[in-house]
Amino acid sequence: MTILGMNAKRKTDLVSLAACLGLYAAVQAMIEFDIIGSFWLLNIILICINIILAVSLNLINGFTGQFSIGHAGFMAVGAYLSAVLTVKFQVPFILAILAGAVAAGVLGFVIGLPTLRLSGDYLAIATLGLGEIIRITILNIPYVGGASGFMGIPRYTSFTWVFWAMVFTVFVIKNLINSSHGRACISIRENEIAAEAMGVDTTRYKVLAFTIGAAFAGIAGALFSHYFYIAHPASFTFMKSFDILTMVVLGGLGSLTGSITAAILLTFVSAALAGYPEWRMVIYSLLLIALMLYRPQGLFGNKELSLKVFGKLRGGGVRGTAQDN
Repeated sequence: MTILGMNAKRKTDLVSLAACLGLYAAVQAMIEFDIIGSFWLLNIILICINIILAVSLNLINGFTGQFSIGHAGFMAVGAYLSAVLTVKFQVPFILAILAGAVAAGVLGFVIGLPTLRLSGDYLAIATLGLGEIIRITILNIPYVGGASGFMGIPRYTSFTWVFWAMVFTVFVIKNLINSSHGRACISIRENEIAAEAMGVDTTRYKVLAFTIGAAFAGIAGALFSHYFYIAHPASFTFMKSFDILTMVVLGGLGSLTGSITAAILLTFVSAALAGYPEWRMVIYSLLLIALMLYRPQGLFGNKELSLKVFGKLRGGGVRGTAQDN
């Protein structure tokens, strides 16, 4: 990469960071002045957690081309381990989050070594089974509450924690994708045989993506359990993994901005339909079916929104709304 290219990326990162600071300040001010009520604050917290989950799964499914549907299992590891550390050992929250991330990442590495030699439907079945194994194992450990769940978790999670954890997740994964390691992952997605022929260690990079994705799921789990006071096995079922996968597919496999947009959209749709519990899942499912019929590649496909788009809008010369990775 040339010095000019590096400076352009650094400038883009600084502009993005400034925009994040502005957004954080605006939302935090509305929270302080009670403009945002408890219901919408809950949904904002969920949006940030869902973005972490969707972006981290997109690294595995979208950018590396694997098919994992056991992401909720790694979220459960982070949720339970961090809760045990803060409740039973009075460990500071930040260290508990890091421990949850490391534990989920190590488990992802251990699981990834044998399973990522599989592909397609076989990998999906293996990751689904492993996610359920994690959940059932937790279900049968009395030390963490078993079927009743682990209760009495202090509410350490706040908007500040989830927002900056979300920004950190997106920043790390974006820079990983734009690095030589990210290009190796993308080459595996495009054509694994050709990537191997060009000297790419496909197993290594698949395990790397799986480990990093699992670690960020652990962070999301830690934030989740420390906001809702409880870590319960029912929160980490196959349906949770399916919800995360839906966000990735809806936004577009291989698009970080797509995952962010889909996480926001689906969280708000779910919140808006909360008043219609008997029709909620029916309407939710119909909306998804309609979108997949008319936009099967997802909202953004494998494209990313960029600052160039808005510059073109100001100049009046737009031909599209996104650019390639």
